[in-house]
Amino acid sequence: MDFLTLFLIYLCFVLAVTALLCLCSGRKESFLARSVNRASQVLSLVIPTQVQRVTHQALHRLFHTRSCLFMVLHIALQAAVFGEYTWEVFVYCWELQFPLLLLLLPYLLLAGNMGCFLLCSRANPGIITKSNAASLVKVYAYDGMLFQRGLVCPTCSVEKPARSKHCSVCRTCVHRFDHHCVWVNNCIGASNAGLFLLYLLSLTATAGAIAAVTAAFLIQVLLLSNIMHSTYLDAQGQEHTVEIPLLIQHLFLTFPRVVFMLGFVILLTLVLGGYSSFSLYLALTNQTTNEWCKSRRFGGFPHLASQPHDRPLVYKNIYSKGIWRNLKEIFKPPTVLERKKK
Repeated sequence: MDFLTLFLIYLCFVLAVTALLCLCSGRKESFLARSVNRASQVLSLVIPTQVQRVTHQALHRLFHTRSCLFMVLHIALQAAVFGEYTWEVFVYCWELQFPLLLLLLPYLLLAGNMGCFLLCSRANPGIITKSNAASLVKVYAYDGMLFQRGLVCPTCSVEKPARSKHCSVCRTCVHRFDHHCVWVNNCIGASNAGLFLLYLLSLTATAGAIAAVTAAFLIQVLLLSNIMHSTYLDAQGQEHTVEIPLLIQHLFLTFPRVVFMLGFVILLTLVLGGYSSFSLYLALTNQTTNEWCKSRRFGGFPHLASQPHDRPLVYKNIYSKGIWRNLKEIFKPPTVLERKKK
């Protein structure tokens, strides 16, 4: 039971850290950010300067420059999971006469996910250039709060259209900028937001399908072994019925790699499911991650000239057009001509 307890604690810890990161990500001066800054200041007193410099350069190269490292890691994790699924789960389930369509479902979802992954990583997210900046300015209206008219990007030297942002990683301005995703090594913008949403949903479905088939296999093993109706003797010689923790420990001793993979894909399904739900919410309300974060920090924005100082500013999303039209816009971004017709 020691390993099982540690494994459950590990899963709970990772989930708690992930939830904490999600909750604190939109706060400019969050408790998490202050804690990290203080911890780095304390560590800087004991870590040699040369080591700090090398670590800083490595982290900067990893998270602030375009790199294929996370793409390779993404493919490696999928290869490891599907390798284990094929080597053990698929073979055993085939012997147990599971439906073939159920066993092939993860592979079908993987094919769709890899297609969205490749298209999203290679697509132009909506890079703003001097040749298209004037036309892109006419696509979205300026709300006067998150986006102001007449601002020029100091790096690209172009007028910034509404809902755009300069990406320091790609070193370009992106139209309807959402965020830079290290996993696809590309920005998410107007032209590939729909592909990214499909990528997230298919990845969540793939992990969920593997978890469901693997769990069904392990349950079938327990039913066939009839261990659920067995008893055991403890150290004092007393007889007890087999409980769920002991069943999990028995499965881990029998199929250690399968149980570990199941725990990993369940955790992955929960994390991806939460992020996919958040991305779907943004799509249905016609918001980007950048706009959602900015709107949460809007209390620090200066007052507009036309706004009374005694009345607090309230952000209103002017880009939402209803659920159906918002979702349609993700997959078919509006053009200048479409806006003129409206």
